[in-house]
Amino acid sequence: MRPLAHRRAACAATVLGCIFGCAGGDPKLDAGGGASRPAVRLLDLDGRPFDLWTPDRAAVTVVVFARTDCPISNRSAPEIRRFHDAYQPRGVEFFLVYVDPRERPDAIRRHVQEYCYPCRALRDPGHTLVARCGATVTPEAVVFARDRTMTYRGRVDDRYEDLGRPRAEPTAHDLADAIEATILGRPVARPRTKAVGCLIADLRE
Repeated sequence: MRPLAHRRAACAATVLGCIFGCAGGDPKLDAGGGASRPAVRLLDLDGRPFDLWTPDRAAVTVVVFARTDCPISNRSAPEIRRFHDAYQPRGVEFFLVYVDPRERPDAIRRHVQEYCYPCRALRDPGHTLVARCGATVTPEAVVFARDRTMTYRGRVDDRYEDLGRPRAEPTAHDLADAIEATILGRPVARPRTKAVGCLIADLRE
């Protein structure tokens, strides 16, 4: 593995934009909440409330739940970068949502820079989006259509058969397939897959 300083130098051009500015069948997700559902409360890295679904929201929104200390999540970084580069020009917005309430914004900024993530980082310290999506581990990905319908939830790919059992290369690219289908307005062939990673339930405010 290259030293951290070398990795930062190699991707500095990509990082300049992504630290400050990379997004999320089930019923439609009501981002504003309602009588039976609390609102989704996300924060940007400056501590300000952030709404995934603004009026000019993207055609497709992808959320990847993450944490800085999860090796499986970190190993998915090259795929997330590749998907962003391939699909962002086609109207797909990517967000990393950090789920450990103990992770401070500066640590998240360093993590984004270290792994050259070209997408915006947000925090979900109260696990409101986690609960709404039913996410259980990091990395776990969720795809939303423009109308907030959740079209996919699950693994990025099948690189891990189980904990401690990685493949040299993935044989199924579930997230990419889900994004492509959602862009085209088609049903996702496998709308739910089992993600392998670090448990979110162990993390509390």
